[in-house]
Amino acid sequence: MTLFAIGQDSHAFERKYDPRKPLTLGGLVINDVPLTLRANSDGDVILHALTNALSGITCKNVLGEKADALCKTGVTDSSEYLKVALTDLAAAGYGLVHVSVSVEAAAPKLSPYVRAMRKKIAGICGLSEDHVGLTATSGEKLTSFGKGKGIQVFCAVTVSSF
Repeated sequence: MTLFAIGQDSHAFERKYDPRKPLTLGGLVINDVPLTLRANSDGDVILHALTNALSGITCKNVLGEKADALCKTGVTDSSEYLKVALTDLAAAGYGLVHVSVSVEAAAPKLSPYVRAMRKKIAGICGLSEDHVGLTATSGEKLTSFGKGKGIQVFCAVTVSSF
């Protein structure tokens, strides 16, 4: 059986850049962009949307109580939350087949980082890079994200039963 789910997440930017909390997107730390997302974790909005999509398949929410508990123990790397969701997916008898990510943000310009993010996500998920799609749009200044106030991500996943 093949299933499909969509996940979403968004975070606002902090007013001031915090060098102790660099921008992290798709598991990639982007040190050369002076932006910090407001979050308890590293704020990786891409991995959060992917985690939410997987939770849509398993009906086991990871972001919220589970992630908050991990944060309290010092685990703020969003790839760890994604790994919990992938474990839940496998326990439910499914494997991830394809990931499609759509990012809306006025900043940063993501095109220089897309390939590296796709590779990083593929590695975390155990997929080949050609099964991870990632697109970005500025949003034409129609939303808060398009006006540079934060980042919004939608993620679609396809999974198949073992």
